[in-house]
Amino acid sequence: MAEPLKIAYSPCPNDTFVFHAWAHGLLPDAPPLDVTFADIDITNGMAERGELDVLKVSYAVLPWVLDEYALVPCGGALGRGCGPLVLTRQPGSAADLAGKTVAVPSERSTAYLLFRLWTASEVPGGVGRIEVLPFHEIMPAVRDGRVDAGLVIHEARFTYQGYGLSCLADMGEHWEETTGLPIPLGAIIARRSLGAPTLRRIAGAARASVRMAWDDPSASRGYVLAHAQEMDESVARQHIGLYVNDFTEDLGEDGYAAVRGLLTRAAAGGLVPPLGTDALDFPA
Repeated sequence: MAEPLKIAYSPCPNDTFVFHAWAHGLLPDAPPLDVTFADIDITNGMAERGELDVLKVSYAVLPWVLDEYALVPCGGALGRGCGPLVLTRQPGSAADLAGKTVAVPSERSTAYLLFRLWTASEVPGGVGRIEVLPFHEIMPAVRDGRVDAGLVIHEARFTYQGYGLSCLADMGEHWEETTGLPIPLGAIIARRSLGAPTLRRIAGAARASVRMAWDDPSASRGYVLAHAQEMDESVARQHIGLYVNDFTEDLGEDGYAAVRGLLTRAAAGGLVPPLGTDALDFPA
């Protein structure tokens, strides 16, 4: 039996839904997996240190890791109407964030990159201090007044009102309005040294796992809920419905345009290193 590929992805419903079939050996031609669950800030760091074979990471971290890893054209999170939100205790405007403390899930996250592009044009003088907190701690920190605002992702779109919070701005809405492109959030990457044939097997397995999840959504229910950290089942379903879409099966032209658009704009603003012309290429 082949040595399992070491992979890390989050316990969020979209990832467990997408990888259920592959992780449970339901795809006969797929390489076996040794799975680690980790939040995005941790997987981003793993990628920068070159620790595992396959990782779910933020698109924002790609400029630092594409020498060692290839972007897999499926399995990730990219779409419309699914962007990060800036939450506050009281309704307000972008100008209210000037000089304030904002909690974010990772300084190398796509959410934070979109936030920085937004603040550059919308917050005069910029925000004050940035505090990195685990995703699940951000909304309580805003609610309890430990930070002035929080940048949240994933199921927080459906649950923030339960914390008594207000949405000050939608980073995805701003991105779509200014670019017309979908929102690139999370990417699947695989170590280039595995070689082109294995990279193609990885892409094929990710795509097959997505399709099997769609064919029988109930099959992954137990796996999804077991890792959803007390999330209500209806919220988990909304989460999957929003973040697992056609771009998860294949990035396609619009998906690649969104990724290159985000990283090109960020590089122009000095926020990330520039991409090489073939940095996003995947073995045909």
